[in-house]
Amino acid sequence: MNLSAVILAGGKSSRMGRDKAFLEFEGKTLLERQIALARAAGAGEIFIAGRSDTEYAGFDCLMLNDRFQNAGPLAGIERALDSASTSHLLVLAVDLPGLRLNFLRPLLSACRENFGAIPRIGSQIEPLAAIYPKIVKPLAEKFLRDRIYRVTTFAEHCVESNLAQFVACSENERELFANWNSPGDVQVPVKNAK
Repeated sequence: MNLSAVILAGGKSSRMGRDKAFLEFEGKTLLERQIALARAAGAGEIFIAGRSDTEYAGFDCLMLNDRFQNAGPLAGIERALDSASTSHLLVLAVDLPGLRLNFLRPLLSACRENFGAIPRIGSQIEPLAAIYPKIVKPLAEKFLRDRIYRVTTFAEHCVESNLAQFVACSENERELFANWNSPGDVQVPVKNAK
């Protein structure tokens, strides 16, 4: 499968009080970790959907600016789908330090031509650690034009449109999606580090 990746790092980090992308975990910034994870997953091109006031030149990735302002993560996904030269886009939120390659492998295996994979634990969808086919780009653009910004709603619609499937994850994998939103979250150890 031809794979691109986007690291979603454009949030305001208002609860954290500083840019989450540059917080360190296990000797690397969260941004460096997600870039390395995307490369290990086989992404040939990696984009950073980041903040316009931040310099990303040292990461050897293409910086993308959202075409739809103040529209949240879906705007970064749409911009990366538009820019990707491959059939599939791996989406990784920058603030999920628990994600590992062994978690992504079943998602990659579940993809096929014009068909992606979105993790789900019980009824909880995880659309910011998912793989979308490039063919969903017009759908993302329509959502944004209609001011429907919820990424979970977009993911559900991808599945309903037979453009992706939900991949069931175990309860034990829930901790992989513990995101760092505030200073107190940084102290939470991430298990399953292998």
